[in-house]
Amino acid sequence: MDAVVSNSRNTIRKGSRSFALASRLFATTTREHAWMLYAWCRHCDDEIDGQELGMLPANQPPHDRLQDQRGRLARLVTETHRALAGEAVTDPAFVAFQRVAREHAIPERHALEFLAGFGMDVADFRYRTLDDTLLYCYRVAGVVGVMMALVMGVRATGGLQRAADLGIAFQLTNISRDVLDDARIGRCYLPAEWLSQARIPAGEVARAEHRPAVAAVVDRLLTEADRYYESSLAGLQSLTFRSGWAVATALGVYRDIGRIVRARGSQAWDTRAVVGTPRKMLYVTSGMWR
Repeated sequence: MDAVVSNSRNTIRKGSRSFALASRLFATTTREHAWMLYAWCRHCDDEIDGQELGMLPANQPPHDRLQDQRGRLARLVTETHRALAGEAVTDPAFVAFQRVAREHAIPERHALEFLAGFGMDVADFRYRTLDDTLLYCYRVAGVVGVMMALVMGVRATGGLQRAADLGIAFQLTNISRDVLDDARIGRCYLPAEWLSQARIPAGEVARAEHRPAVAAVVDRLLTEADRYYESSLAGLQSLTFRSGWAVATALGVYRDIGRIVRARGSQAWDTRAVVGTPRKMLYVTSGMWR
């Protein structure tokens, strides 16, 4: 295993235990390429917010979000163009992305669509409707599903659409789990129309007195996520056995995170919703049969 693949493996192990577990079910080459694509996605996500694997480095003061993020996004776009053009890149995440993009002919538009999702964060985009939220979900996760499907050898339009559905479902689950964490840094991806209907004033999602109402809004969002999870299941037939097994496992684990959030109701954000190892093993088994 060379240094680029090793670095990518370490990134997914530290950045997402759920995806790291599922990735072990891929055939060797697919697994390594999935790691490399994940490493680039994780790097871009962290770079925008000045984080490391989703966390601010110790003793680092918050950066000037508006000015700094614009510069960070511009650098990501420039480096992505250079990587896809076959120019020399030195950052391990971009070396990994260059390799996997070349191997699987990943179109530039997909990479730029992904970065456009972070552009919505940088622009402090306001999510008025469900469609606004779904657009964000497609950009930061749905198009990642498409790129992952290309890594798995999918080329048919239907299979790519179902991969996008799964990415959207994953991100809707993330939003539901991370409502309060997002609110603490001034972000809210819940549709403003839904919040208004629930009588939650703008900017007050994190207030304790609104927890039951926020839980009801999140329940609606998870219902939407379930629609996308169900739609994505049809895409499993486009995959080889081992790729289908890995994807079905990730689907089961992530969907269970949503179930945990929903079951907790207004206590959903007291502790982070996670799926324990025994239940993950159940999804490895059920994923094989699915």
